[in-house]
Amino acid sequence: MSGTTPQPPLPPWGNALAGATGAVLANAIVYPLDIVKTRLQVQVKRKHTDREPLTTNDAHYTSSLDAIKKIFEDEGIAGLYSGINGSLIGVTSTNFAYFYWYSVVRSLYLSSQALPRPPGTAMELSLGAVAGAVAQIFTIPVSVITTRQQTQPKGDKKGLLDTGREVLHSEDGWTGLWRGLKASLVLVINPAITYGAYQRLRELLFPGKANLRPWESFFLGAISKALATIATQPLIVAKVGLQSRPPPARQGKPFKSFIEVMSYIVEHEGPLALFKGLAPQVTKGILVQGLLMMTKERMEILFIILFAYLRRIRDSKLQQMANAAAVRAKEVMPIVAK
Repeated sequence: MSGTTPQPPLPPWGNALAGATGAVLANAIVYPLDIVKTRLQVQVKRKHTDREPLTTNDAHYTSSLDAIKKIFEDEGIAGLYSGINGSLIGVTSTNFAYFYWYSVVRSLYLSSQALPRPPGTAMELSLGAVAGAVAQIFTIPVSVITTRQQTQPKGDKKGLLDTGREVLHSEDGWTGLWRGLKASLVLVINPAITYGAYQRLRELLFPGKANLRPWESFFLGAISKALATIATQPLIVAKVGLQSRPPPARQGKPFKSFIEVMSYIVEHEGPLALFKGLAPQVTKGILVQGLLMMTKERMEILFIILFAYLRRIRDSKLQQMANAAAVRAKEVMPIVAK
């Protein structure tokens, strides 16, 4: 019975490389939205009784479009891409680490099953959480530096290394590079929800389909990311507050925990302010996740083809070496007289 030979799965580092490539392309395309959502999330509405400004920037933004307009007018097009180098480094490292460890822990789980079958929703979330936690521990310093860069005032812009030195020379010292780690570890439920939902929706909507079309990958990625973002938005806002410069009203005193950030926001703006910046956050998340999964699916196919080609070349060279060795062996064999 004839049939096509199934392609061997990618190794963990192959999945990681495909995921990191898709993440970089997606985040580079929508980076201005990242600036806008960060600026909206760190600003706090000022009351008439406040003596000091409550945000690190003088401008106050009323919406995403207002933020884009004011940033462009004040800082030019470069202002919408402030900190992009550090951000893309962070995106690359975080996504490479995440997809690598996700592939590892998922493969270990499947290999431990007597009858291999797709993990359930709860297990998918758990596997994603473990991979996300490991990735965050190693990559959060870049996230801290990038957030600082994105919220620096116009006259105080610094490069990646100078911003890193500023963090090191702050009150927290070198531990400042891991500010928001607890919030980040809690936020591993965001990618866990995202990829868990993606896998479950894929099995429900496209059962048994090995390779998805670009629009199918985009659709699944967008829906899963929207669900995860809405569920975790208060923690996202608190994490940004932890990693950015403390507002002038706190006289340089940094926040110590995400609970303190959330209390500060509720005190000055009310509980709904914990969802500020939700529109650009969801929009960015949907576009990035949709583009990421669409690109990752394509990159995985390309890498599978590339690896298959390299394997054929390797096998061909090995066969040639074996044949050459056999010929040489025959030439040096003693002639046996009849």
